Amino acid sequence: MRYIDEQTVEKIALGAAVLGTGGGGDPYIGKLMAIEAIRKYGPVKLISLDELEDDQLVVTVSGMGAPTVAIEKIPSEHEMTAPLEMLERVLGRKVDVVMPIEVGGINSLFPIIAAAKKGLPMLDADAMGRAFPEAQMVTFYLDGFDPSPVTMADEKGNTVVLYPQDGVWTERLARALTIEMGGSSSVCEYSLFGKDVKTSVIPDTLSLVERIGEYLLDNQVKEQIGINKMLKELNGYFLFEGKISDIERRLSGGFTRGSAKLEGSRKDQGKTFSIYFQNEHLVAKEGEHLLCSTPDLIAVLDAETGFPITTERMKYGTRVVVVAFPCHDKWRTPKGIETAGPRYFGYDFDYQPVEVLQKERR
Repeated sequence: MRYIDEQTVEKIALGAAVLGTGGGGDPYIGKLMAIEAIRKYGPVKLISLDELEDDQLVVTVSGMGAPTVAIEKIPSEHEMTAPLEMLERVLGRKVDVVMPIEVGGINSLFPIIAAAKKGLPMLDADAMGRAFPEAQMVTFYLDGFDPSPVTMADEKGNTVVLYPQDGVWTERLARALTIEMGGSSSVCEYSLFGKDVKTSVIPDTLSLVERIGEYLLDNQVKEQIGINKMLKELNGYFLFEGKISDIERRLSGGFTRGSAKLEGSRKDQGKTFSIYFQNEHLVAKEGEHLLCSTPDLIAVLDAETGFPITTERMKYGTRVVVVAFPCHDKWRTPKGIETAGPRYFGYDFDYQPVEVLQKERR
């Protein structure tokens, strides 16, 4: 057991933006909110999976919506706890522990806000090991757990309770409501007991993003040292370096969708690259040659500082380094690939592990 304080939040926000793979919401906004909550209510207890009791009730706290919306439509403190309090009323009991649904972007920080205000511990784990754009793309869905009841809230004071059949229906129903709520909402789902949580989550991911954030913060003025440390930690790969030459981005169906074109620099001079995203980066190519695809992780980093750049912050002329990491083994199962592989998102090719693609490239 340890505590999340203001300095820890700074590191988590930065590291979570890396594993957010361009999505998960702007961590800067979440960082400010989490720091303010800690100042107001005190540090948040962070517990490991080993410390979680089998009979403790664990609930995920997250935000849903397009990352571009969250830049201007900043959530309120009330919005972070309203679905949690509604869920407690529906279940007729108090929640014991909160956790992030994904360890990416702002969704790594929202549970800190709720935990601080409610005086609850937070679990050092998540259900993705990264960020994904849709609600069914979680290990709880892969393992067959029921997400119901699902509670939602917005900044206007609306709260909703849903009883979807599974994670796919959670996505369909909650996404439609989120659009009506102005493009963003807060959500609680998968209220599970500790004994079930232990079998499904990806452990120690908040500690992992804290280490990544520390590497980047400590080495931001030393070109790519922090990036190299991060790649070693995550068994990652350097894909390419270049300048963003074109960016196409649109809000569609409650997601930020689009692509970026890049012109190679340094050892990649003369080459052209492209990245395609739906909130998160899904595919990276050199020309027509595949470099990496979902469910493996693709991150765009500032070439000078190594700091991650989210999809809504990418702009023409920015010099970037693009890296990739293998996903958790749960996503490489048949159901994992069916749920979050390239064909699910409409790409006409099968998933190949990033390490295989990079070996072929060499």
